[in-house]
Order: sequence, then structure tokens, then C-alpha cells
Amino acid sequence: MSFHRRTFTPRATPDEIERLIYHMPTVAGLAETDFAKGFAQSMMKQSRRRGWKPSLKQLPIMRELVSDLFTHDPDQGGDNQLFE
Repeated sequence: MSFHRRTFTPRATPDEIERLIYHMPTVAGLAETDFAKGFAQSMMKQSRRRGWKPSLKQLPIMRELVSDLFTHDPDQGGDNQLFE
């Protein structure tokens, strides 16, 4: 018997989606990779559509990128190293 491992992604509340979208311009502005910048810009653009919600693949990426904004590594001397 073969088991496929699936990652559980809790559904986002409307408040969480709003918070994630709010931070996307900052993510795009501070991103150190083309992927992070392009992804954040894409989410900002898509979020303007009526009734839009992030997909189950987009949501964990958005959560990770926003979380990275607030992650501080004391070994970095006070500078945040985003999206390495």
C-alpha cells in the first residue's frame, strides 16, 4: 500500500487574507529574489478581482513571505535578510 503525504494548509479567514495582501507591497519591495517579487506583485494584482481568494498553493507561500518580514535573526547584526 502506498501513502501520499499531503501538507495540511488551514483555510484562511477573510481577515488573514486582507492582512497578507496588505503586506504584499512590502514583500515585493524588499524581495531579494525575482520569484518573491513577482509572486507578491501577482498577488496584489489578483486581489483586486471581486471575490478573489488565494489558492491552496498560493496561501502557504503568502504566509511564508509575510512571516519572513517579521523574522529577525540576531546573528545578522540587526539586518533582516529576506528571501535568501
